[in-house]
Amino acid sequence: MVQERKDHWEKVYATKQPQEVSWTQEKPQTSLDFILSFQLDKKASIIDIGGGDSKLVDYLLDEGFEDISVLDISENALTRAKQRLGEKANKVNWIVADITDFAPEKKYDVWHDRATFHFLTTAEQIHKYLNNALTAVSKYLTIGTFSENGPKKCSGLDIKQYTENELQTELSIGFQKIKCINEDHITPFNTIQNFLFCSFKKQIA
Repeated sequence: MVQERKDHWEKVYATKQPQEVSWTQEKPQTSLDFILSFQLDKKASIIDIGGGDSKLVDYLLDEGFEDISVLDISENALTRAKQRLGEKANKVNWIVADITDFAPEKKYDVWHDRATFHFLTTAEQIHKYLNNALTAVSKYLTIGTFSENGPKKCSGLDIKQYTENELQTELSIGFQKIKCINEDHITPFNTIQNFLFCSFKKQIA
């Protein structure tokens, strides 16, 4: 199953340019706004889950953050991001892994995920993801998924839509909701995808 997912995403990033995939953003403003709202020190550790070749890492580097990790199942996606960043890529920790197989080796002050969680459609996958987040997050988690008004598929794959209450329930063990917003993402094809973005604070037992 993991290998099938990896093969799918390696092919996507080997054959399609950013303007040919729906998730591309020139500037990931909402993600940035959530991360900056935590008012963290520039030495704070941030991990972008399923970051692919997103430009979030570019903007975080521009903001002066010094401890950034980008995780993606696709090595092709991360290679593309590294090539775009050039010398700056050396400042980033690049992790090729499926999030359900990821074994966190450190704690992260911020766990950011835009459009990875909703690809996990089985109870087992969701459990593994949430367990990893619970293990790895020390302070904050921010997550963006397709809302109940969003698409039911993406990149030819089924996804799981979320309402605010459903997402809050999934994360209720270990995380307390800070806020949620809905946002329309305009794709490079001028179609609209409705996202639910939420931030959470780690609850200290």
